[in-house]
Amino acid sequence: MRRRRFLALATGVAGSIAWTATGCGEGGTARSGSATLTMIATDYGGAEGDSLTRAYWKEVVASFRKKRPDIEVEVAVHSARVAERKVAELAGRGEPPDIAQIASFAGHAAAGRLHVTDEVLSIPVQADFVPALASAGEMRRVRYALPFAVNLQLLFYNKALFTAAGLDPERPPRTWAELRSCALALRAAGVDVPYGLALGSKDAHVEAMTWMLGNGGGFTGEGGMYAIDAPANVQTMSWLRDELVGTGLTTANPALTGRQALSGLFAEGKVGMLNGSLSLMRQADAAGIGYGMTTVPGRTGPSRTTMGSAHWMLAFRKEGNDEAVGAFLDHVYAEENHHRFAARHTMLPVTVSATERMARDAEHRRMQPFLDRLGTAEFHPSHKVSWTAVGEEIKEHIGQAVLADGSPKGVLGTLQRTAEKEDAASR
Repeated sequence: MRRRRFLALATGVAGSIAWTATGCGEGGTARSGSATLTMIATDYGGAEGDSLTRAYWKEVVASFRKKRPDIEVEVAVHSARVAERKVAELAGRGEPPDIAQIASFAGHAAAGRLHVTDEVLSIPVQADFVPALASAGEMRRVRYALPFAVNLQLLFYNKALFTAAGLDPERPPRTWAELRSCALALRAAGVDVPYGLALGSKDAHVEAMTWMLGNGGGFTGEGGMYAIDAPANVQTMSWLRDELVGTGLTTANPALTGRQALSGLFAEGKVGMLNGSLSLMRQADAAGIGYGMTTVPGRTGPSRTTMGSAHWMLAFRKEGNDEAVGAFLDHVYAEENHHRFAARHTMLPVTVSATERMARDAEHRRMQPFLDRLGTAEFHPSHKVSWTAVGEEIKEHIGQAVLADGSPKGVLGTLQRTAEKEDAASR
């Protein structure tokens, strides 16, 4: 059952509507029936129009048709940026898709465009989400977005370089002090980049928050308010400046260093340690690098929480579409279908049932460190309408805090004032 009102059913409207499931397409006229569910989805295979993601949605729609031949679903798959833009354009014209699977949700939720998830998702499916992820798509304690594609940060390290530096490859660092000690040993052994600190303008918001979480900080604090310049965050950036960057244990200028470049160097055996996600695991596997993965070190011990990133599933409000949307989303998040998506794309599942199934799969054993940390994920404040602008400011400027002449307190203070201004303007 679902916690929603079946107004259409009560008035007999639903009985007069015929829905028929079809394969993926770019939109268009239904083959039969008088109504259609449309969906815009993100491509996780790389290039626009990649067949892997398209094939997945085609299979899901086809299997849904067997259960509900009365519901038609058309899915258009685009690169992340294109999907985001198309949804924004359609929503701006008052013609959103019924369902969107994209990277943001706050603006649509604030504009009243989205179903509350209780209105469309069955109770068993709601209960199957990993607890740490269940509330991630909330705004003002109301859930409007469902996590669909999730990634986490772990510390990666090159085992061969550890051995060459006299370090035990089975004992990775657990604290900041241990990480610095390992980096010093790696530098003494001639490693080009002992620790890869990615604070360039594309990745700084991820790297910075990963480190801040290890000191009990983050971009928001009590009540969900911005706390970018909190003392713990200033301490974190000061430590990076003084103990890693200032002692030559990173690239010369981390503020100009991107994660893509560091990942390439790691795959070439030139980086000793760096924070990374599943994409780095895939790249290192392809390069045949012997590496280890562990919980990101914190100031006094392993970080209790882990930096996560998510793409979301959104259900847009349209008259009479709640029952059909709910039926399709229940099917999408069914164990078989969600596990297939995660396994095929080497991504983390967001439901307990799919997570447990993946943990049992021998072929996905290398993903176990990520699965083990899934319940500790912390996300950027995507629930804030202001986050899009604030996140861009963080990406552009926070790397300056760790430079030799940088002022962590000054940089974070400026970002805090910008965040407060953007937050006020968005209300």
